[in-house]
Amino acid sequence: MNTPQTVLVLCTGNSCRSQMAEVLLNHDLAGRVRALSAGTRPQPKVADGAIAALKQAGLPTGGLYPKDVEAVMNESIDLVVTVCDNARETCPMFPRPAPHIHLPFHDPHGEPLESFVAVRDDIRARLIPAVREALGL
Repeated sequence: MNTPQTVLVLCTGNSCRSQMAEVLLNHDLAGRVRALSAGTRPQPKVADGAIAALKQAGLPTGGLYPKDVEAVMNESIDLVVTVCDNARETCPMFPRPAPHIHLPFHDPHGEPLESFVAVRDDIRARLIPAVREALGL
């Protein structure tokens, strides 16, 4: 069995889009991808709407918490994905070069659960295939 490739999903707050992307990648590409997420300016907690949208889809939410990008700088990253424009602009340099893709998603903070669900579904529809393509899966 091949070792899973590591994907780092970056966002500003690491409280919504990047967290949902981490869970979706780990679920939908299990065994092929190990997804991590981090933020350039992490928030104190994962957004309640993100947790609810993931639970509604039957996805695991245990252990999710916002992390600073410094927490993952020593990881061997095979692909960096930025999911918001601010994170793209402030994307850090990693110890070794890693391919990078940018797929921005709407920020549903402060909106009803339906917005979080729509973003979750958009991440699944666009990000999963983009990661598959970028990693040759």
